[in-house]
Amino acid sequence: MSLSPAFTTSSTLDPAKNEPFELGQVQWVRRFGEGDRPALACGYWHVTPAEAPEPFDLLMEADETIHIIEGHLRIEVEGGEAYDLTAGSSASFNKGARTRWSVLAPTVEFFVYS
Repeated sequence: MSLSPAFTTSSTLDPAKNEPFELGQVQWVRRFGEGDRPALACGYWHVTPAEAPEPFDLLMEADETIHIIEGHLRIEVEGGEAYDLTAGSSASFNKGARTRWSVLAPTVEFFVYS
C-alpha cells in the first residue's frame, strides 16, 4: 500500500492576507482540496457588526468547529440553545444544523470545516 505524502501547512494571523468571504473577510490556512482532502478546510474569519448589522441564518453545510480569538458572537441553534461566544470560547456544529448568527462586536474566529 502506498501512502500519499504528508500535507502540512502553517499560518500566523495576518490581516494583510485577508480576502473577501461570503460575509466579512477570511485568511485561509487550508483551502478545500489541499492535501488531497476535499472536505477539510480551516482559517480565520474576520467580521464586524457593520458587515452583519442584522442577525443572519446559516445552514451548516459541513461539520464546523470554531474558536473565538477576539470579539463576540451569539449563535442560536434551531430547536436548541443559544450560545454567547467571546474570546476563548469554542463551539462545534453538525452538518445540517440550522443556526442564526449575531455579530455583537468585531470578531476574529478560527474555524475548521470537516
